[in-house]
Amino acid sequence: MSRALLIGGAVCLWLAMADRAQAQFGYVLVGNSKSVEIPFEYANNFIILSVRFGGVLPLKFIFDTGAEHTIITKREITDLLGMRYEREFRIAGSDLHSVLIAHLVRRVRFDIPGKAYSESEDVLVLQEDYLRFEEFTGIPVHGILSAHAFSRFIIQINYDRQVLTLHERESFQLKERGYISIPVEIARNKMYLRTTLRPTPDVAASVKLLVDTGAGMPLLMFSNAHPLVRPPERVIPTSIGHGLGGYLHGFTGRIHQLSLGELTQTGVITYFQELDTTRNLEYLNQRDGLIGNALLHRFHLILDYYGGQIWLKPARYFRDTYVYDRSGMVVLAHGPRLSDFIVQHVLDNSPAAEADIRPGDQIVRIGSTPAHFYTLSDVMNIFQRKPGKKIRLTIQRGEERLKKTIVLRDLI
Repeated sequence: MSRALLIGGAVCLWLAMADRAQAQFGYVLVGNSKSVEIPFEYANNFIILSVRFGGVLPLKFIFDTGAEHTIITKREITDLLGMRYEREFRIAGSDLHSVLIAHLVRRVRFDIPGKAYSESEDVLVLQEDYLRFEEFTGIPVHGILSAHAFSRFIIQINYDRQVLTLHERESFQLKERGYISIPVEIARNKMYLRTTLRPTPDVAASVKLLVDTGAGMPLLMFSNAHPLVRPPERVIPTSIGHGLGGYLHGFTGRIHQLSLGELTQTGVITYFQELDTTRNLEYLNQRDGLIGNALLHRFHLILDYYGGQIWLKPARYFRDTYVYDRSGMVVLAHGPRLSDFIVQHVLDNSPAAEADIRPGDQIVRIGSTPAHFYTLSDVMNIFQRKPGKKIRLTIQRGEERLKKTIVLRDLI
């Protein structure tokens, strides 16, 4: 999902007004350590950090290299702590009709217990929870932690171990073999790399991509930004994700190959979004798309903001085939425990459509197991099993409880 695409997009329009007022002093490692390892949860292709907000409340934040600044999505948190709102910003949402409101709160303490802290971070607080991250991750999420907050450190991400390590720059030495270095451009607190993308075997396009750990997909390309980058012949319409003010729609297909230095990925599942060229697109920084966690997690990743480079090394899933949902439906997590799984979208002519599963249906049982025994990630993995696999579901539709069987197959 790519709601983080709008974090790095529409939200930055507020921050152009707030930048000069901000006075972030950055994080400090506890106990004068030279490096610290911070464990994270990895849910539905999102890195989620546990943080103590305001020195008091334990909250969960998505670690996001695609966001300029840290954001609180639930205003009740800052209201509870009696925090002062310095300024209010109003912007158009991604649907170009909704008016969205955010507030600037200054000098908030953040603690990653026993690891690192910052005594004075400025954050944006959304008036309403426009993003509803927990529906897509299946666990409570309270905001977005901009990776740039850690930019004074060398940031090392090990997806296999689910550990993020902060290294003091002056003591960092890259001792492990197998890493390659790729130069990146830093603009408005975000990283961009230039590389070669082959939509088909006989076409090579030089593209500029945002490195975005706040996006859950492998790759997103703008279908009308580069003359050589177009959706392939075999695509399916899709809901790309939920952005500020509305859902983003586009197409999903496979590109032939993406190069990252000497390393390549083939058959990459790619989302295609058409840009609205009537809007001011300055915030995109002339990029052609973004790389998200579903691709990045195939590497050990090191980020160096000050040095303008990243290091990559193949990790556990480097050679795995990219697998797309084989059911034809999008399921979101609801309820107080996020264990109510509601169908949000059903693709025409898909296994789910052929089984007469409809938007609004609740999955209450998968096989003989009650659905609430699963996490959202578990449910998504079930729908990515091998083609031909029969998945028996019990669904609740209004007052009716119905039994359905879907037969998984490749959709792209």
